[in-house]
Amino acid sequence: MTDTDKADKTDKTDTADKTDMQALHDSTRTLVMGVLNITEDSFSDGGLWLDPKAAAGHGRAMMDAGADIIDIGAESTRPGAKRVSEEDELARVTGAVNALIPAGAVLSIDTTRASVAAAALDAGAQIINDVSGGTLDTELPHVVADHDCLYIVQHWRGWLAGSKTGTPDADTSHYAHGVLKDVHDELMRQVDAVLAAGVAPERVIIDPGLGFSKPGIEHNLPLLAGLDTFRATGYPVLIGQSRKRFIGAILAEAGFENLTMDARDDATAAFSALCAEHDAWAVRVHDVARSRAAVAVGNTWRTYAAAR
Repeated sequence: MTDTDKADKTDKTDTADKTDMQALHDSTRTLVMGVLNITEDSFSDGGLWLDPKAAAGHGRAMMDAGADIIDIGAESTRPGAKRVSEEDELARVTGAVNALIPAGAVLSIDTTRASVAAAALDAGAQIINDVSGGTLDTELPHVVADHDCLYIVQHWRGWLAGSKTGTPDADTSHYAHGVLKDVHDELMRQVDAVLAAGVAPERVIIDPGLGFSKPGIEHNLPLLAGLDTFRATGYPVLIGQSRKRFIGAILAEAGFENLTMDARDDATAAFSALCAEHDAWAVRVHDVARSRAAVAVGNTWRTYAAAR
């Protein structure tokens, strides 16, 4: 085993310790978060993992592929999606948690409901990934404050906001002072509200919310290029670029025709490498194997760049 392999193995052991949230929060390498959508209508894999056995199997497969964290979501947030009932979300999430905890998984729960967060945390989950950043269910930050867990606060201007024009996010994607400044400032206000609810700052991770109220290349690339601006806040930064609309738009502008999901996953991996090189805390991806390799390159690049 090489020194690099040993260091990687040591880091994985440290971050997988479910009793040490600070080690997970303060990871010195970019982590890979695998997406487990237990939904009917998610954009790229809706319906594939609705069966509890299929969901558990896919979660374990992502762990075998090298995922550091499995992010379980039971409600689609794609434009036009409808809310699922609280009962359905609870059943889907807790079923997956109960199946994957015995396998040693580090679990993140993608939910905006306090009741779902509480049940998942009580069952052994370690992270709450709130795409509304504490704005949809104001009790959710209080649930987090009462548990030893991490809280991902994401920027989003509207819960599944509709559009008068029929274009997704058209009514919430105007950034008067530029997308980087406005998203940074709005996200920091969300963090302030979460802290006021009792969440410890050392448990907070931030996410600029690529694709959420940000439909185009011009909304998302400034946030990726400005990743250091978010890192300068002192909070770890999660990037969720996987298979987003803007990636398809980039490939289309580059002349790619009949875009496949493989092409989107290749581009996602390229962004994963760049995010790791710029010290993102984690990348949230569907294809774990591709991005794990890309992140390994980015982590190594960053190490050598720092040693120059």
